[in-house]
Amino acid sequence: MATVDNIRNGLIDKILSIKNKDFLVALDKIITSSSSESEIVELTKEQKLMLAISERDIKDGKLISQEAMNKRNLEWLNAM
Repeated sequence: MATVDNIRNGLIDKILSIKNKDFLVALDKIITSSSSESEIVELTKEQKLMLAISERDIKDGKLISQEAMNKRNLEWLNAM
């Protein structure tokens, strides 16, 4: 498995070989925007409530498997 340093160095080598200015500008925007995504996001009251309800459902065992959910969705879609 590649280490972080190996991955970083590989990316640097690839970036150094790129001659297309538009591509480099787009890559710069992607890198810049992804680094700002690590900022803390404040949740709304509604989002916090939905998370609390989800936590309670998990505690109470109100769960459904992915397989059962897929089956339910297919039945619903076929009924339309």
